[in-house]
Amino acid sequence: MNKPKKILLALSVFSHIAYADEAITLDEVEVSTSNRNSFNSKTVQVGTFRDMDPLDVPLTVNSVTREVLDAQATNNLFGALRNTAGVTRSQLNGSTYDNIAIRGILVENRGNYRLNGSLPIINLIDTPLENKERVEVLKGASSLYYGLVPPSGIVNLVTKRAGSKENKSLTLSTNEFGGRSAHIDYGKRFGTAEEFGARINLVTGTEDIGVDNYEGSRGLASAALDWRFNDKLSFKLDLENYRKDVSEQAAIALPAAVNGKITLPPVPSSTQNLAGKWQRYDAEATNILFRTDYALSDNWNLLFEAGRAKTERDRNFSQFQNYNIATGEGQLQVFFTRNQEFTNTNYRTELFGLVETGSVKHQVTFGYTSNKREGVTPGFVRPAAVSQNYYNPRDILEMGAVSSNTLSDQTINDRGWYVFDQMALTDKWNLMLGARQSRYETNSKSITATSATTTRFNAEEITPSVALMYKLQPNISLYASYIEGFEDSGQAPANRTNAGELLNPAKSKQKEIGLKTQVFNNFLLQLAYFDIERAAAFTDPATNIFRVNGDGNYRGLEFAATGEVSDNLSIAASAMLMDAKLETPDTATDGNTPENTPEKTLSLFGEYRIKQIPGLFLSAGLFYGGKQQVNALNQASIDSYTIGSLGARYQTFLGKQKTTFQVVVDNVADKEYWNTAGNGFLGVGRPRTVQANVRFDF
Repeated sequence: MNKPKKILLALSVFSHIAYADEAITLDEVEVSTSNRNSFNSKTVQVGTFRDMDPLDVPLTVNSVTREVLDAQATNNLFGALRNTAGVTRSQLNGSTYDNIAIRGILVENRGNYRLNGSLPIINLIDTPLENKERVEVLKGASSLYYGLVPPSGIVNLVTKRAGSKENKSLTLSTNEFGGRSAHIDYGKRFGTAEEFGARINLVTGTEDIGVDNYEGSRGLASAALDWRFNDKLSFKLDLENYRKDVSEQAAIALPAAVNGKITLPPVPSSTQNLAGKWQRYDAEATNILFRTDYALSDNWNLLFEAGRAKTERDRNFSQFQNYNIATGEGQLQVFFTRNQEFTNTNYRTELFGLVETGSVKHQVTFGYTSNKREGVTPGFVRPAAVSQNYYNPRDILEMGAVSSNTLSDQTINDRGWYVFDQMALTDKWNLMLGARQSRYETNSKSITATSATTTRFNAEEITPSVALMYKLQPNISLYASYIEGFEDSGQAPANRTNAGELLNPAKSKQKEIGLKTQVFNNFLLQLAYFDIERAAAFTDPATNIFRVNGDGNYRGLEFAATGEVSDNLSIAASAMLMDAKLETPDTATDGNTPENTPEKTLSLFGEYRIKQIPGLFLSAGLFYGGKQQVNALNQASIDSYTIGSLGARYQTFLGKQKTTFQVVVDNVADKEYWNTAGNGFLGVGRPRTVQANVRFDF
C-alpha cells in the first residue's frame, strides 16, 4: 500500500484580492493535454475509495471535472450531472433547485449529497459549482460509508483548494434574458514553507432564465482553508454560504385518469409560467466542515471530521390542477411555507493503514459516523385555489400567508461502525470486504392547536460489502461486487395525505460486474451491468397516501468514456440501457415500470482545439432522455427528448492580461418538451439560452 497522502490544510480568514502584474508570454495560450486540466479525473474522493484511481474502484464512478464544467459554462448540479448516465430531473423542472434521480431512484436531498466526501449537505437550494473542482458520482448502494441512503448513488462535491501557484481570476457572465453574475476566485499559499493555504470564491448575480414572471438573485461566499502544522499533523476547514431568492415556476399536476388512462396536456411554451412573480422561493444554506489528519506512523493514519449543514427557506409553491384539457380552465393551488429549517450535524472518525499477513497486504479502515438530521416546518393556512388557464395564463394577484398553530418537527439519528479491508492477494487479484452496523432512530412530532402526536422508530442492521477485482493488464480491470444498503424509504411529499411522514427503513441489495480500461494515456472507458433491488415507495392513487408497496428491481447496462482522445479532442460520453420493474401485491402496479424511470439515456459532449488558431476551442453536446412513465400505474408517459448544445471559447491576451471569451448555446433547437415526471407533476424544459462569459486571469 502506498503511504496515504499527507493533506495540506489551512486556517485563515477571508482576504481582499490583490492584483499583481506577471510576466506572461503568448506561448501559454498553446494548450494541450499535457498542461491543461483533463476531462478525466485521476482520483476519486468519494466513499471508502479515498484518493484511489477510478480504475481500481469496483463500482461505477463518474467524475465531472473542472475542465468539463468550464467548457460547458455550467454552475448547477443538473448541468454537471447530465454528463453521467441515468440522470434525470425528478418532480421539479429545475427553476429553483435540482431534484435529481439516478437510474430512476431519487437522490435523497438530505443524505446523498456530500461535501468533500463527508458532510451531507442539504440540496434544497441550487448548489453552486463556482467553488468546486469536480463533481463525483458513485453509483448504487453506499451505506457502508454513508449510512442510511438510497441506492441511487452519492453525489460528491470536491471544493477548490490553493495550489502551489497563486491564482486570481474574475469572471463576468450574462445571458440573453438579462441574467448576469460576477465571480471572483482567489487562491494562494502562505508561510515560509507554504504551510498555509486559502481559496476564496465570491459570487453575486441576478437570475433570469427566460420564463415569464421570473426574476431573482443569487450569491456565494466560500473559503477552503488548510494548514500543514508539521509532517504528521494537518488541518482543513471549508466554509460556504449561498443564497437564492427567485420566482418559482408553477408545477403542472397530472390530469385525472379516465378509464385507467391519463391524457396529458400538450407541452406548453417553455417560457410559460402559470404562477405570479410574487410566488417566490427564498432559501439560504450554510455549510461548515472541519477535518484533521494525524500520521501515527509511516503506515497508520487517524482522521477526525466534524461538520454542520443548515438550510432555511420560505416558499410560495403552486401547482396547476383540476383543469380541462380542452378549454385549459383549471385551478392554481398555492402552498405557503415560512421559516422552514433543515440541519445536518455530522461526525466521523477513522483509523486506517497497512497490515501485512504473509504475502497478503491489507489496507484496513476502521470508522464510526454519527449523523443527526433535524427538520422543522411551521404550519401555514392554505388559501383557496384561484382560477387559471393553461392556454391563456392570467395574472395572479398576490395572496398573504397566514400562520396556523401547527408544527412538524422531525429528528433522525443515524449512527454506525464500519470496517473495510482491501486485500492485495497477488499482483493481479484484489479482494475487498466490508461491513457496517447501523443504528437508526427517528422522532417525529406533529403539533396542532388541540393535540400533539409523537412517532418514534428504532432499527439496527448489519450490511455487508464484498468485491473482487482482477487486473488483466495494468490498464485493464475486471470486477464483481455485492453490496447491501439501508435506506429510510423516503418521506411523503407535501401534496400527499400523509405529508411529511417518514417511511420505515428497508434494505437494498446491489450486484454489479464491470470492466474498466485506460487508453490513449488519459482516456477512461467503463462498462458495467448492475442489478438493484429495493423497497418500492409510491403514491396509492386511491388514497393519495405515499407508502411502501412491494419492491422495485432495476437492471441495466451502463457505459462511460471520458478523457482526451488526442491532444486536440476531449470527450465526455455516457449511455445507459435499463429494465426497471415493480414487484407488488397489487395487480394494477405489479410488473409496471417505476415512475420517472427512463429505459435509455445518452450524453455526448466533446471539445476540439483548433490547432491553426491558438487558444480557440469549439464544443458540441447531445443529451438524450428516454420515455418516462408518469406514475406507478403507468397511465401515461412523457416522450423522449434530445437537447443539443454548442459552444466556443477563445483564450488570448489583452496586453499582458490573460483573457478567455466564451459563448455557449443550450437547447440549440429551442425544443419544447417535458423534462420530468414524478410525484404527480409534470415539468417543462427550459428555452434556448445563449450565455456569454469573459474571464480575466491575473
